[in-house]
Amino acid sequence: MEGDINEGSVPSYYREVHQAICSRNDERVHINVFQRLLSRTALSVTVQNQVTEHVKSGDGFLSKVSLYKGLALIALAQQGKPPSPKLLENLIQELPKPQLGDPKELQSLKLQLVQENPLMLSLTLAELLSKDTIKVELIPEKKGLFLKHVEYQVTSERFKVSVYRRYSDFDVFHELLLQRYAYRVVPALPPKRVLKGVLTSMSEREFIEGRRRALGRFLNLVARHPFFSEDEMVKTFLTFNGSDVQTKIRDACKKMGDEFMTCKYATQAKDYLPADIQVQFSSSRELIRNIHSSFQKLRDRAERMAERLKENGTDLQMFGKELSSLGSDESPVPVLTSCKSPWSALKQSVKGLSVEFSLLSEKAAQQGRREEDDVVEKLNLFLDFLQSYRDLCERHEKGVLHEHQRALQKYSVMKRQMMSATAQSKEQISVEHLESRIVQQENAIQAMELRNYFSLFCLHQESQLIFTYLPITSHILGVFVDSQVQGHKEMGEVWQDLHSKLKIIFRDSNGLQSPPLSPK
Repeated sequence: MEGDINEGSVPSYYREVHQAICSRNDERVHINVFQRLLSRTALSVTVQNQVTEHVKSGDGFLSKVSLYKGLALIALAQQGKPPSPKLLENLIQELPKPQLGDPKELQSLKLQLVQENPLMLSLTLAELLSKDTIKVELIPEKKGLFLKHVEYQVTSERFKVSVYRRYSDFDVFHELLLQRYAYRVVPALPPKRVLKGVLTSMSEREFIEGRRRALGRFLNLVARHPFFSEDEMVKTFLTFNGSDVQTKIRDACKKMGDEFMTCKYATQAKDYLPADIQVQFSSSRELIRNIHSSFQKLRDRAERMAERLKENGTDLQMFGKELSSLGSDESPVPVLTSCKSPWSALKQSVKGLSVEFSLLSEKAAQQGRREEDDVVEKLNLFLDFLQSYRDLCERHEKGVLHEHQRALQKYSVMKRQMMSATAQSKEQISVEHLESRIVQQENAIQAMELRNYFSLFCLHQESQLIFTYLPITSHILGVFVDSQVQGHKEMGEVWQDLHSKLKIIFRDSNGLQSPPLSPK
């Protein structure tokens, strides 16, 4: 029937409706838009379904002629006739006009598609964080006579299982993630460093602890990613208990291939992209670059504050130890004046003050560790994600986009060679060989164009994820303020106890003036 409808013979109203609701990139109409068009009519659901069945195709889109057929069937149904293609075959006069209102008003149907557009991610931060929580613990284990290798216990809250992984396992896993999800934000791994001898120096221990934290952030970002989280390869890495995990995840990756080959939207990505996608991409990239810079400064300041708290704890501990040492001195006090020196009685009390200073030290160190774990670490998590997004942008420009441009240049050279060969009347075999190569290059360019649009499609989604993660700022600030309030409260109570203790000591020390009270 489609072949019997000639575009030139349809009413102008049909063409106006098509222009209002067709895809921006081609003449097709998304099936969801057509179904919304049907819902504007007073037709029953049964009749609407019959019309849809007569025009729908397997790829989710209607061609221009299919839309015209659908509009004609709607018009017939509105006249009380069955929406049958056979009735259209018997029509002699012009196709009937459906009652759908002003075509300009129908443009909103196409805009509504955004709500169901697979390009758009409708996720909240809470939903992402609830996908899984991964803990990575350090398990030093001696392997061999001279080297000690580090092993990690990886525990998934989602899968309720613990597995053991080496850094080399993470390395292979990361490499395979980049192969399978080249167009997604794949977090970077912390740097690898060959350890010489056993772990004795603090610098090595600090490096390994930093790497443990970074591996934990890496796995949490992967396990909470809306696309990675359901991947068989990711599940295998988090749950497989055998010794050949690298072989298992390689087999899983090989079986699935890269995302472009498995995503059902890959070849249709262009249809879902907004008209100003390049402008949006540039704008998002610049904004995220600025956000990244600000979060780096926040992290650096939070890190310094946490470190100062731990240093303050150390100083308080040493201050208390010196008081204890001073009060423990058993040397006799010489009689230098006619008055009896109060030092003999006072030094025992001074020695006792070390208890409060030890407690102050512990409170300060606890607050420092708390802010290191809950504030600095969460800032680092988001920074890892932001940096990985910037890495993705570079991969897009230096990878897919660059390869596409090179392919176009090669195609241009081949076309010129073809024109030259034809003009010079070269042998038929040479011309046919060039023609074959040009066809192959055209196919390669078409595939690269599809990958380029899919890369932009993924970039758009990853940009959304960045902004979905941004509210973590509120959580980090809340934890930071709560920690400060708790720390000041706990230390304030100890300082107050110390103040009261000092008043008693000074009161009992031969009338010495007590220290001044805190200002009201």
